[in-house]
Amino acid sequence: MASRTKKEKENEVPSSPVSMADLARELGVSMTTISRALSDHHSIGPATKQRVLKLAKKLNYQPNHLAAALRKGKSKLLGVIVPYIEGRFFPSVVHGIETAASKAGFSVIMCQSNEDVAHERKSIDTLLSAQVAGILVSLSRTTSDFRHFEKVRKRGIPLVFFDRVLTDDYVNAVVLNDREGAYQSTLHLIEQGCRRIAHFAGPQHLNIYQNRRQGYIEALQSAGIPVDEELIAYFDMSQENGAEEMERLLALPSPPDAVFAAGDSSILGALQYLKNKGVRVPQDIALAGFSNEAFTSITEPMLTSVDQRCEEMGQASVRLFLELMETKGPAFSHRQVVLQPQLFIRESSLHGQAAPSASTPQEEENVQQVR
Repeated sequence: MASRTKKEKENEVPSSPVSMADLARELGVSMTTISRALSDHHSIGPATKQRVLKLAKKLNYQPNHLAAALRKGKSKLLGVIVPYIEGRFFPSVVHGIETAASKAGFSVIMCQSNEDVAHERKSIDTLLSAQVAGILVSLSRTTSDFRHFEKVRKRGIPLVFFDRVLTDDYVNAVVLNDREGAYQSTLHLIEQGCRRIAHFAGPQHLNIYQNRRQGYIEALQSAGIPVDEELIAYFDMSQENGAEEMERLLALPSPPDAVFAAGDSSILGALQYLKNKGVRVPQDIALAGFSNEAFTSITEPMLTSVDQRCEEMGQASVRLFLELMETKGPAFSHRQVVLQPQLFIRESSLHGQAAPSASTPQEEENVQQVR
C-alpha cells in the first residue's frame, strides 16, 4: 500500500474528539491562549486568533460545553425529570419545555423516574453533577418523601414542579386546575341524566388525583346527589385495573350509570370490559376520562376526556424557571401558575341521547373551555 502524502496527513481528521490541549500542543501555545482565541478575547492578536480558528476547523474541534460548565460552576443546561415518556401527556409537555428552553438558549437533559422514587433521587444527583442551571420535575407515583429536593434548594438552583407537585405552599409549580376539570366532566355526566356516577380516583398522595376527586365530589354535591363511597375506587390508573374495577361495579346490586376516571388508561380498560360483556356505551353506562390521550379520539365509541394543555404546561414551566433565574432574595420561591383545562365531549358520555355516528367530527364541535 502506498504511503500517505504529507498533504494527506495534514488534512487527516483525528478519529477521537479534539481537545483544547491538542490545539495548544499543535500550535505550541498555552491552553489559556487557545481558550481566549476561541472566545474572541481582546487580549489575543488577530494573527494568533486566525491560526487557532484555522486549526480548530481543520481538526473539527467541537467545544465541550459541559466541561466548561463544570469549570465555571454554571451551564446552559436545564434538567427535566418525568415519571415516564409514553402516551401523549409527558412527551407533549417535554416538547413544550424543549421549544421554550431552546428559544432561551438552553439545552435540555431529560431523565425518567419510571414511577420509582429511587430513580428520581438518582436523577437529581445526576443533574446536579452536570451543573444544570435549573430542574423541572413531575413527581413519581411512589414519591412520598421529598427530602432529596432539599439539596437542590440548598444550592440555590431554581426548582419548578409541574403537573404532579408537592402539596406545599412553598414551592414553584405549574399545574392544571384539575379540580375544575373534574367538576365540569362530572357535571356534564349529570346533565346527561346520570345519577349513579362512579369514580376511578387514583392514588391520593398525589395532588392531581386529590384535586380530581374533590372536583367530582363537589359536582355531585352541587346537584344534590349523595356521595357513595362504594362507587369510588382508589388504584393506579392502569388499563388492567380499570377493567377489574368495572367488573366489580357491574356486580353491585345497583350498578353505576356512568364512570368518571381520573386517567384515560383506566377508562379505556373499563370500555373494553363493557364491550366484551355486551354492555352498551353510552346508552347503558356513560364514560369520561382525564388527559385527552391520543387514543381517546379513535376508540369506538370515542372517549370524552379533559385536555391538560400539555405543551402550554411545558412552556409555562420554562418561563417560571427563567423568572426565578432573574429573581434574587426571598422572592426566589412560592410562585404557582394554574392553567385552565378543556373538556372534549365525545360519544362515550352522551348518555341522554343516541350515540352519533363514529364519523361525526365530535372533537371540534363539542369542546368546552373550563373556567
